Amino acid sequence: MDKIEKAELFARIVHRKQMYGDYPYIVHIKDVVDILTDYGYDAMTIGYLHDVVEDTDITIKEIQYEFGDFISECVDIVTDKPGKNRKERKLKTYSFMKTITEEYELALIVKVADRLSNVKSCVITKNYKLFDMYYKEHTDFKEAIYRENLCEELWKTLDYYILIGKKEVDQWLKQ
Repeated sequence: MDKIEKAELFARIVHRKQMYGDYPYIVHIKDVVDILTDYGYDAMTIGYLHDVVEDTDITIKEIQYEFGDFISECVDIVTDKPGKNRKERKLKTYSFMKTITEEYELALIVKVADRLSNVKSCVITKNYKLFDMYYKEHTDFKEAIYRENLCEELWKTLDYYILIGKKEVDQWLKQ
């Protein structure tokens, strides 16, 4: 079994009881991995594992044991830092992500793919309340994670969904 297959199986097992809206959580994870296919096997592996530490009892040490130092470091980078609420967690996480060096930029690509998957899902399912949260965070998110010439196509697509979603939310609010 190669590293990607192992990561997929690992994610399926640890997220097996979780849902992503009306769907099993693996639907979101697979969407993130599909977005990452052009970024290589390590990106896809991290994509499968990106929510494992944040959403389950699995630790970074366990990820390190199973997948090695680089993958575990990247998973740690994409995992929200502890805080008493979302705003505090995001503030800490974004502050940390601003410091990420070129060596670990792959983690930033995964974070963009994750956000793209979430925003796209909100627009498609018309989950305007959740979309509004992502919309309000977008400037801070981009300020922390954007690096020139790093996954520009993902950023263009994310910005497109932010724009489309905002238009739909504004129309919905007018009704």
